[in-house]
Amino acid sequence: MYNRRNFLKATGTLASGLIISRSAFSMGENFAPNASIKKFGLQLWSVRDDLGKDPKGTLKQLAGYGYKQIEGFEGKQGLFWGMTNKEFKKYMDELGLSFISSHCDINKDFETKAAQAGEIGMKYLICPSLGAPKTLDDFKKAAEKFNACGDICKKNGLRFAYHNHGYSFTAIDGQMPQDIMMQGTNKDTVDFEMDIYWVVTAGADPIAWLNKYPGRFKLCHVKDRKKDADPKEHDASVDLGSGSIDFKKILKAGSTKGLEYYIVEQEHWDNSTPLKSAEADAAYMKKFKM
Repeated sequence: MYNRRNFLKATGTLASGLIISRSAFSMGENFAPNASIKKFGLQLWSVRDDLGKDPKGTLKQLAGYGYKQIEGFEGKQGLFWGMTNKEFKKYMDELGLSFISSHCDINKDFETKAAQAGEIGMKYLICPSLGAPKTLDDFKKAAEKFNACGDICKKNGLRFAYHNHGYSFTAIDGQMPQDIMMQGTNKDTVDFEMDIYWVVTAGADPIAWLNKYPGRFKLCHVKDRKKDADPKEHDASVDLGSGSIDFKKILKAGSTKGLEYYIVEQEHWDNSTPLKSAEADAAYMKKFKM
């Protein structure tokens, strides 16, 4: 029903439109050895087709799998899937779910979205993509935009964050675009959501970045990558625990560097379905030990 590339293209590149996304998931920063993650969330993009057909039914299934937090995205039915913000919040409460964050188009009615999000106690609005900017100046402009969005979010009682793809971990003229954005944004209003899958796919070290910018990565996407996948292969997402990413090591390090929200995401389903994989991913997270 939805194609991610078309979605990102439709909502715009840096020149024509940035997108925000917001992520959900709360935990303390300090973990004892072999500690578990008590609450974990799901990025709804993982079940987008099912969600588009039956929002309430799909959310009810996710709650049954053990998810406690939800990170949304802005689909054809808006941020709240055909409901008002308060109606959506009420249904989340009935299911025992917290709507922590959401992706959204930050160039369209952003102040209204921030007000609606703040009204129901959401924690973040997050930009999920910049459309692969070409120059360092593009990333500097993005940082300026993020600061403006952060100020708007602050007025409404929430925060702003940026969700990375692989391109920000690929050097341009000897500089890393991710550095440009992190150093050019106000740490009091702008945070970052580390998509661990994309950091690894770009050949970067998630732990090194968590150590370099402690307290800046508040959210993360827990998304596994197929074993022995070609570095150029981008659609290599698999069920958690069946891939190559060492989440035990990465999340343990992140837990001491400011990570608060842990959000499952999956975008490819070999011999499975989105909902079956969401159930398998929840089972993995419930048993997960650091």
